[in-house]
Amino acid sequence: MRRNVAIVVCLAALSGVADAFWRLPCRGRSGVARMDPLMASGKPSDHVHAVHGSGGFTMSSTEATLKKGNCTSCAVTQDKSAYWAPALYFMHENGDTELVNEVGGMLAYYFLNGENITAFPENFRMIAGDSFMRHFPWPIPDPPKSEWSGDDISQPALRQKALGFNCLNYNLDPEPSLGRHFMPNKTFMDEHCTDGIRFELMFPSCWNGKDADSNDHRSHIAYPSLVMDGECPEGFDTRLVSLFFETIWDTYAFKDKQGDFVLANGDPTGYGYHGDFIYGWENGYLQRAVDQCTDLSGRVEDCPVFDLQSEYDQGQCTFPVPEELKDEDVYLHKGGLPNNIAIEYGPAYASPVKYTTPGHAAPTPTATQPASKPGFSLGSSLDLASSSISSMLKLAPTPTTSLIQDVITEEIVYVDQEILLYMDTKGVPLETESGSQTTMSTATSTLTRVASAVVTTPTNPPMKRDRHSHIHGHRRHRFGHTH
Repeated sequence: MRRNVAIVVCLAALSGVADAFWRLPCRGRSGVARMDPLMASGKPSDHVHAVHGSGGFTMSSTEATLKKGNCTSCAVTQDKSAYWAPALYFMHENGDTELVNEVGGMLAYYFLNGENITAFPENFRMIAGDSFMRHFPWPIPDPPKSEWSGDDISQPALRQKALGFNCLNYNLDPEPSLGRHFMPNKTFMDEHCTDGIRFELMFPSCWNGKDADSNDHRSHIAYPSLVMDGECPEGFDTRLVSLFFETIWDTYAFKDKQGDFVLANGDPTGYGYHGDFIYGWENGYLQRAVDQCTDLSGRVEDCPVFDLQSEYDQGQCTFPVPEELKDEDVYLHKGGLPNNIAIEYGPAYASPVKYTTPGHAAPTPTATQPASKPGFSLGSSLDLASSSISSMLKLAPTPTTSLIQDVITEEIVYVDQEILLYMDTKGVPLETESGSQTTMSTATSTLTRVASAVVTTPTNPPMKRDRHSHIHGHRRHRFGHTH
């Protein structure tokens, strides 16, 4: 993938005032592991995360332990915060999964949106998104922000509108950030997204002014009425600096391969994308940056507050993986996702977590979750799984699909399959492999239930949208991801 030298342009709108921001590059990645000190403190997480920031990251990280780390994978040395989100995998047609490569690491944007902006308080922690969401029940595409009201500005709606999946093709006009709230399927990516997919995540910036954390890591914060800007809800009147994650995944590297993309938490839709943050800035530095880093370029190099390190040094910072996870291959996993997380299409809520291994309850195919089989294509199943996913490719509605009830004949095939177990000289199992398969018998039955036929209903023509620009109330920023 070629390097895209993008210039961040800050444009004033309406009032002639543009708010400052800075773009924190985290070119290194401190690790990839089943670790999540917020949602699974002290134990392995159920799914894999890509982590950026402090080399002091552990399964039970706190601000204090992060600050004790001897390095950071981000450019500003005074920042030993931890930034993490689920990793993206490509599932091959044989069921094996391969970690997709990040391009240029992560960018963490710090926006100064609103009035009387304050830095995160000490010991601050928060999450954005919902790992178990698998649908988007609000209008697609988003109506103009001037028309948002009622349920459109509820916290659940704003939380999902804070997700973005930007199809990158540097030879064309850019798509608007946070314009698509689901992950396109592979067919669309192969055709249109020649420079990958940019995952985007906006964190809440309205704070209750007293709690640095809460039991669910989100009740102490809230989104402003326009996601990135707007009015804060009652009880959350303190405006924090606004945090925005941006990560490019090299999906185009899999263009000629059969299979599809899925997040590490078993989400092929993107609706369950989420992110976590633990504050780890040196005492007083983030507030100094809020007060002094007001250059409109967005470049950390233009703020004298920051001490910067090279991309090479960022790339050298990693955290130690716990002993119980050292032998887990999170880069290429046979037979499914790491930890055997089951893939769930929705639109039903995907909690609790399901697994594909014996001893765990595997997901039962339903009318909203098509049956899977070895060698299946997630892309085609995904199109049936949610009408809102198929209703927008390039930010425009297309015909939707739904399942219908009919009389069907079901064939049950009983097979005998050989499973090969490889062991070392000490008798320790190393891996398993499927051997030959023999059909023993078949049976058929006729029943009435929801079948996989589809009914196509045309939708209204798409609404015209602005180009790649974020509208923040009375101003507009145009972002670029430099690689």
